[in-house]
Amino acid sequence: MAYGPPPSPGYGQQPGWQQPQGMSGYPGHVTHDDKTWALMAYLGQFLVGAIAPAVVFFGKGRSAFVRRHAAQGINMGLAAIAVWIVGGLLSLLLEVLIWVPLVFTAVVMFFLVFAARAANRGEFRQVPSLVAWPLFKTR
Repeated sequence: MAYGPPPSPGYGQQPGWQQPQGMSGYPGHVTHDDKTWALMAYLGQFLVGAIAPAVVFFGKGRSAFVRRHAAQGINMGLAAIAVWIVGGLLSLLLEVLIWVPLVFTAVVMFFLVFAARAANRGEFRQVPSLVAWPLFKTR
């Protein structure tokens, strides 16, 4: 059994026991608290809609990581509300249009989970602008 430093990596490779720097794309370290608040900006929408990311954005948005996730969550929530209002009004004229807000809601739920998983890992995944209308800045 040999004791000593771990073997050095080959040319251009990161050692397996070290985490690469700058992995999250944010200066500094993303804390566990930041990850939790960013996650709540998405998962809270299943309970209270666009209110959850607004509370996170205005209450805990000091961190760039949390603010970016909360802004994207607000954009998704406001887009869903707008589609439901317009789709509901248009469905009064043509009943088959009720499927538009229902399908949009399913797509939004998919991307809520998609973005929440990234937030929990300390990353940011951009949601397509069709789903998260760029009303609040995410950068």
